[in-house]
Amino acid sequence: MIRFFKFFSVMPLWLAHGLGWIAGWVVFASSGVYRRRFLAHARQAGIGWRHWLGAVGESGKMVAELPRLWLGPPVPMQLRGGQHIEAALALGRGVLVMTPHLGCFEIIAQFYAQQFGQTDHPMTALFRPPRQSWLRDLVSGARVRPGLVMAPTTLAGVKQMIKSLKQGQTVGLLPDQVPPLGMGVWAPFFGRDAYTMTLSARLAQQTGACLVLAWGERQSWGRGYRVHFEPFSESLPTDAAQAAALINREMEALIRLCPQQYLWGYARYKQPREEI
Repeated sequence: MIRFFKFFSVMPLWLAHGLGWIAGWVVFASSGVYRRRFLAHARQAGIGWRHWLGAVGESGKMVAELPRLWLGPPVPMQLRGGQHIEAALALGRGVLVMTPHLGCFEIIAQFYAQQFGQTDHPMTALFRPPRQSWLRDLVSGARVRPGLVMAPTTLAGVKQMIKSLKQGQTVGLLPDQVPPLGMGVWAPFFGRDAYTMTLSARLAQQTGACLVLAWGERQSWGRGYRVHFEPFSESLPTDAAQAAALINREMEALIRLCPQQYLWGYARYKQPREEI
């Protein structure tokens, strides 16, 4: 499998995306469970077929581009809203960058590390280590780079993120990822209650970190990526459920900007597992 990853890492991005688009449609057509969940989530959000149709192929692109992003040569990247991340960094209170499962969220950490993380503001990104040992070693080695460190979804990882924020550094996470039981609250997401992590709000409240929204727009025909940074709309309430609901609304607003690149097949409304 490592040879497989290395082979695809040198593939032109347009070709990887083309193969991923085909794979996305194959999975959509062949898996009834995935297809029903995909369509149910899109309908729950009020997304019409003209928008969710593109997301079928984009979900396959997300998987196919990983070897290139992890092991291959650099890809073209553009910046939109850089003044928001620069202003947050200038305050020196730490920055919490949040993105949903929208577009290429993998590219956000890489772009930040390249543009901002190699001075005094490295990013610590939360990730869940794969269960397969070979893949765990591959992912850990591929993701860590100058200006970017990884924190596992464990208590030690949470402590690592708090320490980074208190030192004026940056933390990145996906707040629409379903947390383990006991680490979240039920909050509306596109009009339906979803188990939502409280970690993002607790990190901000405990450290005074600035909140910044981000998403990585995948450009057509393998032309690269455009990374967007946007300000958080308002202060977080102290109540955990209210804070989670506000963060969900912020994620919804980002998703509506580009619903054709959201991962509608992600099991957002599933019951939380009992352990990490």
